[in-house]
Amino acid sequence: MKDLEKRIETIEKRNKRVELDKKWETCWTRRICIMLLTYIIVVVYSYVISKYNNIFLSSLVPVIGFTLSTLSLKLIRKIWEKK
Repeated sequence: MKDLEKRIETIEKRNKRVELDKKWETCWTRRICIMLLTYIIVVVYSYVISKYNNIFLSSLVPVIGFTLSTLSLKLIRKIWEKK
């Protein structure tokens, strides 16, 4: 019986975590943060490479912006979860 209770408790914890993940993935806080951080990174990067006319350097803009914005979202998510 204890084994069954432990399994149910584990499933309930997992379900809460999955529900929180889904809320985070669809929330406007996450979307706005990704947009703002990507925009800031694109502006800074474009300013830095403005003297170069290289398609490969320009193509890195969305990759770097998205990567850095998603890495920094961990801190924002922790704050969001507390609310």
